Amino acid sequence: MRDFAYHLLVKVLDAFLWGGELFGEENLPEKGPAVIISNHLGPLGPIGVFCSLPQRMYPWVVGEMVDPELAPEYIRFDFVEPRLKLKPPVSKFFSKTLTRITVPLINSIQGIPAYLGGQELLYGTLEKSVELLLEKKFLLVFPEYAILGSDSLQKIYPFQKTVFRLGEIFYKATDQRLGFYPVAVHETHKVKIGNPFFFSPLTQLVQERLRLKNLVENAVHQLYMELDRNNQPEKLLTPRTN
Repeated sequence: MRDFAYHLLVKVLDAFLWGGELFGEENLPEKGPAVIISNHLGPLGPIGVFCSLPQRMYPWVVGEMVDPELAPEYIRFDFVEPRLKLKPPVSKFFSKTLTRITVPLINSIQGIPAYLGGQELLYGTLEKSVELLLEKKFLLVFPEYAILGSDSLQKIYPFQKTVFRLGEIFYKATDQRLGFYPVAVHETHKVKIGNPFFFSPLTQLVQERLRLKNLVENAVHQLYMELDRNNQPEKLLTPRTN
């Protein structure tokens, strides 16, 4: 998909599904390379980030979502039944029909398949990601891992560390420090971008992945809380009685 078609698609999504507000745009660079890290917030997160950020982004996507054979079952269990409340056999038929649109669409925007359960599966993900970063592109990653448990208050799952390996790989290839940009998406259709955190070659690699993971995860939590506080209803003043 060419940039013109990408931005046209984003404008259509924004008009019909999002129409939100963006805060902190000044924290983003005009050009890449950069890695955008956001909370997922179900299907709302990806839509919100795509519609809010002006740069073209190349997202990490669940590997099953780009496989025509695996996508129907994945989307049925992950979205159609829990979100749309459809039940078999309707949910199966709807999921299969929906993936006839989603799989070609994800492939057309050059979604990067990412997998769980084995480092060998992730090597292709990291290799393709670095290729795009070397072309000064923006990557978009939602590194939450639901199995680790959730923060029920903020609806944010703990992050995985794998994405932060991009910092060391990119530095090895270029001698440049890669920036990771925290982004929070709120249910009120507001998105906020925080200050970036950069890979440090002075820290032991495993510790550096953990350092970046903790910094970015905490920043996304903080940004979400700031948006949440801004949307709290004002406390009603009760008249004093004598």
